[in-house]
Amino acid sequence: MLTYKVQPKSLVSPGINTCQGCMIDVIFRNLLDVMGEDTVLVIPPGCAAQFSGCGPESAVTVPGIQGNLENSAAIAAGIAAGYKHQGNDHTQVVAIAGDGGTVDIGLQSLSGAMERNDNILYICYDNEAYMNTGIQGSSSTPMAAETTTTPAGKLVNNKDLIQIVMAHHVPYAATASVANIPDLRKKLEKAKSVKGCRVLHIMSPCPTGWGYKMEKTVEVAREAMNSGAWVLLEYEGGKVKLGKKPKNLGDVDKYFSMQKRFKGIDDAKKEEIKEHLISRYEYLEKLASI
Repeated sequence: MLTYKVQPKSLVSPGINTCQGCMIDVIFRNLLDVMGEDTVLVIPPGCAAQFSGCGPESAVTVPGIQGNLENSAAIAAGIAAGYKHQGNDHTQVVAIAGDGGTVDIGLQSLSGAMERNDNILYICYDNEAYMNTGIQGSSSTPMAAETTTTPAGKLVNNKDLIQIVMAHHVPYAATASVANIPDLRKKLEKAKSVKGCRVLHIMSPCPTGWGYKMEKTVEVAREAMNSGAWVLLEYEGGKVKLGKKPKNLGDVDKYFSMQKRFKGIDDAKKEEIKEHLISRYEYLEKLASI
Protein backbone atom coordinates (compact mmCIF):
# COMPACT_ATOMS: atom_id res chain seq x y z
CA MET A 1 0.00 0.00 0.00
CA LEU A 2 1.37 3.40 -0.98
CA THR A 3 1.74 6.00 1.73
CA TYR A 4 2.56 9.64 1.17
CA LYS A 5 4.38 12.13 3.34
CA VAL A 6 2.34 15.30 2.93
CA GLN A 7 4.03 18.64 3.44
CA PRO A 8 2.55 20.45 6.48
CA LYS A 9 2.13 23.52 4.28
CA SER A 10 1.64 23.43 0.53
CA LEU A 11 4.49 24.92 -1.46
CA VAL A 12 2.05 25.92 -4.21
CA SER A 13 -0.49 28.69 -3.69
CA PRO A 14 -4.22 27.89 -3.95
CA GLY A 15 -6.35 29.24 -6.77
CA ILE A 16 -3.82 28.97 -9.59
CA ASN A 17 -5.19 30.42 -12.82
CA THR A 18 -4.30 27.55 -15.12
CA CYS A 19 -6.88 26.69 -17.76
CA GLN A 20 -9.74 24.58 -16.45
CA GLY A 21 -8.96 20.93 -16.96
CA CYS A 22 -5.20 21.52 -17.13
CA MET A 23 -3.15 19.23 -14.88
CA ILE A 24 0.04 21.32 -14.68
CA ASP A 25 -1.17 22.50 -11.26
CA VAL A 26 -1.35 18.87 -10.10
CA ILE A 27 2.12 18.16 -11.50
CA PHE A 28 3.61 21.09 -9.58
CA ARG A 29 1.87 20.19 -6.33
CA ASN A 30 3.12 16.61 -6.46
CA LEU A 31 6.59 17.70 -7.62
CA LEU A 32 7.12 20.08 -4.71
CA ASP A 33 5.40 17.77 -2.23
CA VAL A 34 8.04 15.16 -3.08
CA MET A 35 11.05 17.47 -3.54
CA GLY A 36 10.35 19.68 -0.52
CA GLU A 37 11.41 23.23 0.33
CA ASP A 38 15.07 22.70 -0.55
CA THR A 39 14.32 23.10 -4.25
CA VAL A 40 15.06 25.67 -6.95
CA LEU A 41 12.90 25.87 -10.07
CA VAL A 42 13.86 26.93 -13.59
CA ILE A 43 10.83 27.62 -15.79
CA PRO A 44 10.87 29.07 -19.31
CA PRO A 45 8.02 30.96 -21.01
CA GLY A 46 5.04 28.68 -21.48
CA CYS A 47 1.99 27.34 -19.72
CA ALA A 48 3.92 26.85 -16.46
CA ALA A 49 5.50 30.32 -16.38
CA GLN A 50 2.94 31.59 -13.86
CA PHE A 51 4.40 29.26 -11.24
CA SER A 52 7.67 31.17 -10.94
CA GLY A 53 7.74 34.93 -11.25
CA CYS A 54 8.70 38.05 -9.36
CA GLY A 55 7.34 38.64 -5.86
CA PRO A 56 3.57 38.26 -5.63
CA GLU A 57 3.44 36.99 -9.20
CA SER A 58 4.97 33.68 -8.13
CA ALA A 59 2.66 30.77 -7.32
CA VAL A 60 5.32 28.79 -5.44
CA THR A 61 7.18 29.42 -2.21
CA VAL A 62 10.53 28.05 -3.37
CA PRO A 63 13.12 30.09 -5.31
CA GLY A 64 12.66 30.17 -9.05
CA ILE A 65 13.93 31.82 -12.18
CA GLN A 66 12.43 32.39 -15.60
CA GLY A 67 14.85 32.08 -18.48
CA ASN A 68 14.38 31.85 -22.21
CA LEU A 69 12.56 29.10 -24.04
CA GLU A 70 15.76 27.52 -25.33
CA ASN A 71 18.00 27.40 -22.27
CA SER A 72 16.20 25.93 -19.23
CA ALA A 73 18.64 23.02 -18.93
CA ALA A 74 21.63 25.34 -19.33
CA ILE A 75 20.38 27.67 -16.57
CA ALA A 76 19.69 24.72 -14.28
CA ALA A 77 23.16 23.33 -15.01
CA GLY A 78 24.73 26.66 -14.07
CA ILE A 79 22.81 26.78 -10.79
CA ALA A 80 23.83 23.20 -10.00
CA ALA A 81 27.48 24.05 -10.76
CA GLY A 82 27.29 26.98 -8.37
CA TYR A 83 25.88 24.79 -5.61
CA LYS A 84 28.61 22.22 -6.25
CA HIS A 85 31.26 24.94 -5.86
CA GLN A 86 29.70 25.82 -2.51
CA GLY A 87 29.76 22.20 -1.39
CA ASN A 88 25.97 21.94 -1.56
CA ASP A 89 24.88 18.53 -2.85
CA HIS A 90 21.40 18.51 -1.31
CA THR A 91 19.40 21.29 -3.01
CA GLN A 92 17.26 19.95 -5.83
CA VAL A 93 17.64 21.97 -9.03
CA VAL A 94 14.58 21.33 -11.20
CA ALA A 95 13.96 22.61 -14.72
CA ILE A 96 10.39 22.15 -15.91
CA ALA A 97 9.39 23.03 -19.45
CA GLY A 98 6.80 22.13 -22.05
CA ASP A 99 7.37 20.11 -25.18
CA GLY A 100 8.13 23.21 -27.26
CA GLY A 101 10.84 24.26 -24.82
CA THR A 102 12.17 20.69 -24.63
CA VAL A 103 11.73 18.67 -27.81
CA ASP A 104 12.11 21.68 -30.11
CA ILE A 105 13.82 24.86 -28.97
CA GLY A 106 15.41 23.54 -25.78
CA LEU A 107 16.71 20.20 -27.05
CA GLN A 108 20.23 21.50 -27.64
CA SER A 109 20.76 22.70 -24.07
CA LEU A 110 19.11 19.57 -22.66
CA SER A 111 21.42 17.39 -24.75
CA GLY A 112 24.43 19.25 -23.35
CA ALA A 113 23.24 18.82 -19.77
CA MET A 114 22.66 15.11 -20.33
CA GLU A 115 26.08 14.67 -21.95
CA ARG A 116 27.80 16.38 -18.99
CA ASN A 117 25.57 14.53 -16.52
CA ASP A 118 24.82 17.77 -14.70
CA ASN A 119 23.15 17.25 -11.33
CA ILE A 120 19.66 18.44 -12.30
CA LEU A 121 16.18 17.06 -12.66
CA TYR A 122 14.63 18.02 -16.00
CA ILE A 123 10.87 17.62 -16.42
CA CYS A 124 8.98 17.95 -19.67
CA TYR A 125 5.23 18.38 -19.28
CA ASP A 126 4.03 17.38 -22.71
CA ASN A 127 0.77 18.74 -24.12
CA GLU A 128 1.97 18.05 -27.66
CA ALA A 129 1.94 21.60 -29.06
CA TYR A 130 2.79 25.22 -28.25
CA MET A 131 -0.42 25.69 -26.28
CA ASN A 132 0.52 28.95 -24.57
CA THR A 133 1.14 30.87 -27.80
CA GLY A 134 -1.68 29.71 -30.05
CA ILE A 135 -1.68 25.91 -30.37
CA GLN A 136 1.09 25.75 -32.96
CA GLY A 137 2.46 22.31 -33.76
CA SER A 138 5.67 21.09 -32.12
CA SER A 139 8.00 18.15 -32.69
CA SER A 140 5.94 16.36 -30.05
CA THR A 141 2.66 16.79 -31.93
CA PRO A 142 1.54 13.34 -33.09
CA MET A 143 0.79 12.40 -36.68
CA ALA A 144 -2.62 13.52 -37.97
CA ALA A 145 -3.23 15.98 -35.11
CA GLU A 146 -4.62 19.34 -36.16
CA THR A 147 -2.93 22.49 -34.85
CA THR A 148 -2.94 26.08 -36.10
CA THR A 149 0.20 25.32 -38.13
CA THR A 150 -0.98 21.86 -39.25
CA PRO A 151 -4.65 22.59 -40.02
CA ALA A 152 -5.00 19.48 -42.20
CA GLY A 153 -3.26 17.27 -39.64
CA LYS A 154 0.45 16.71 -39.07
CA LEU A 155 2.04 14.63 -41.82
CA VAL A 156 4.85 12.95 -39.85
CA ASN A 157 5.34 11.18 -36.53
CA ASN A 158 6.57 13.01 -33.45
CA LYS A 159 10.10 12.87 -32.07
CA ASP A 160 10.59 10.12 -29.49
CA LEU A 161 11.98 12.15 -26.59
CA ILE A 162 12.51 9.28 -24.17
CA GLN A 163 14.62 7.38 -26.71
CA ILE A 164 16.68 10.52 -27.34
CA VAL A 165 17.22 10.77 -23.58
CA MET A 166 18.17 7.10 -23.23
CA ALA A 167 20.72 7.52 -26.03
CA HIS A 168 22.57 9.95 -23.72
CA HIS A 169 22.94 7.22 -21.06
CA VAL A 170 21.63 9.38 -18.21
CA PRO A 171 21.51 7.73 -14.77
CA TYR A 172 17.70 7.87 -14.59
CA ALA A 173 14.83 8.71 -16.92
CA ALA A 174 11.14 7.87 -16.98
CA THR A 175 7.82 8.59 -18.62
CA ALA A 176 4.74 9.35 -16.54
CA SER A 177 1.14 10.46 -16.96
CA VAL A 178 -1.32 12.67 -15.11
CA ALA A 179 -3.68 9.68 -15.28
CA ASN A 180 -1.46 7.76 -12.83
CA ILE A 181 -0.38 10.04 -9.98
CA PRO A 182 0.92 7.23 -7.69
CA ASP A 183 3.28 6.18 -10.50
CA LEU A 184 4.32 9.80 -11.05
CA ARG A 185 5.12 10.26 -7.37
CA LYS A 186 7.10 7.03 -7.25
CA LYS A 187 9.22 8.22 -10.17
CA LEU A 188 9.70 11.66 -8.60
CA GLU A 189 10.90 9.96 -5.41
CA LYS A 190 13.31 7.85 -7.44
CA ALA A 191 14.60 10.86 -9.35
CA LYS A 192 15.15 12.71 -6.08
CA SER A 193 17.35 9.89 -4.79
CA VAL A 194 19.62 9.79 -7.85
CA LYS A 195 22.57 12.10 -8.55
CA GLY A 196 23.34 13.38 -12.01
CA CYS A 197 21.05 14.34 -14.87
CA ARG A 198 17.58 12.87 -14.50
CA VAL A 199 14.72 13.36 -16.97
CA LEU A 200 10.97 12.86 -16.52
CA HIS A 201 8.63 13.07 -19.51
CA ILE A 202 5.03 13.59 -18.37
CA MET A 203 1.96 13.50 -20.62
CA SER A 204 -0.36 16.39 -19.72
CA PRO A 205 -3.35 16.66 -22.11
CA CYS A 206 -4.71 20.09 -22.99
CA PRO A 207 -8.51 20.53 -23.21
CA THR A 208 -8.14 23.73 -25.22
CA GLY A 209 -5.65 22.47 -27.77
CA TRP A 210 -6.87 18.88 -28.03
CA GLY A 211 -10.56 19.71 -28.15
CA TYR A 212 -12.31 17.85 -25.34
CA LYS A 213 -14.39 18.79 -22.28
CA MET A 214 -12.30 20.01 -19.36
CA GLU A 215 -13.49 17.27 -17.00
CA LYS A 216 -12.20 14.55 -19.34
CA THR A 217 -8.44 15.16 -18.95
CA VAL A 218 -7.66 12.09 -16.85
CA GLU A 219 -9.88 9.90 -19.02
CA VAL A 220 -8.13 11.10 -22.18
CA ALA A 221 -4.69 10.54 -20.64
CA ARG A 222 -5.71 7.07 -19.50
CA GLU A 223 -6.92 6.14 -22.98
CA ALA A 224 -3.58 7.31 -24.39
CA MET A 225 -1.93 4.65 -22.23
CA ASN A 226 -4.52 2.01 -23.12
CA SER A 227 -3.85 2.49 -26.84
CA GLY A 228 -0.06 2.68 -26.57
CA ALA A 229 0.02 6.30 -27.71
CA TRP A 230 1.74 6.88 -24.35
CA VAL A 231 3.91 4.19 -22.78
CA LEU A 232 5.07 4.18 -19.15
CA LEU A 233 8.68 3.12 -18.65
CA GLU A 234 11.81 3.68 -16.60
CA TYR A 235 15.45 3.77 -17.67
CA GLU A 236 18.14 3.26 -15.06
CA GLY A 237 21.68 1.98 -15.27
CA GLY A 238 21.33 1.31 -18.98
CA LYS A 239 18.27 -0.91 -18.44
CA VAL A 240 14.72 -0.31 -19.65
CA LYS A 241 11.76 -1.35 -17.49
CA LEU A 242 8.31 -1.18 -19.06
CA GLY A 243 5.15 -0.52 -17.13
CA LYS A 244 1.91 -2.38 -17.67
CA LYS A 245 1.37 -3.35 -21.31
CA PRO A 246 -1.31 -1.27 -23.06
CA LYS A 247 -4.69 -3.02 -22.98
CA ASN A 248 -5.56 -2.16 -26.57
CA LEU A 249 -2.17 -1.65 -28.21
CA GLY A 250 -2.53 0.19 -31.49
CA ASP A 251 -6.30 0.63 -31.23
CA VAL A 252 -6.58 4.41 -31.33
CA ASP A 253 -10.27 4.67 -32.33
CA LYS A 254 -11.58 5.55 -28.86
CA TYR A 255 -8.61 7.77 -28.02
CA PHE A 256 -8.91 9.79 -31.23
CA SER A 257 -12.70 10.04 -31.03
CA MET A 258 -12.39 11.82 -27.67
CA GLN A 259 -10.50 14.74 -29.27
CA LYS A 260 -11.44 17.25 -31.95
CA ARG A 261 -7.84 17.56 -33.16
CA PHE A 262 -8.16 14.18 -34.90
CA LYS A 263 -11.54 14.85 -36.48
CA GLY A 264 -10.15 14.84 -40.02
CA ILE A 265 -8.26 11.55 -39.82
CA ASP A 266 -9.10 8.79 -42.29
CA ASP A 267 -8.86 5.01 -41.93
CA ALA A 268 -5.60 4.76 -43.88
CA LYS A 269 -3.88 7.21 -41.55
CA LYS A 270 -5.28 5.41 -38.50
CA GLU A 271 -3.81 2.15 -39.79
CA GLU A 272 -0.44 3.82 -40.34
CA ILE A 273 -0.45 5.15 -36.77
CA LYS A 274 -1.53 1.76 -35.42
CA GLU A 275 1.40 0.05 -37.15
CA HIS A 276 3.76 2.71 -35.81
CA LEU A 277 2.57 2.32 -32.20
CA ILE A 278 2.82 -1.48 -32.33
CA SER A 279 6.27 -1.34 -33.93
CA ARG A 280 7.51 1.17 -31.34
CA TYR A 281 6.22 -0.90 -28.43
CA GLU A 282 7.80 -4.07 -29.79
CA TYR A 283 11.09 -2.21 -30.07
CA LEU A 284 10.79 -1.05 -26.45
CA GLU A 285 10.06 -4.65 -25.42
CA LYS A 286 13.29 -5.72 -27.08
CA LEU A 287 15.20 -3.04 -25.20
CA ALA A 288 13.59 -4.16 -21.94
CA SER A 289 14.63 -7.77 -22.58
CA ILE A 290 18.34 -6.93 -22.87
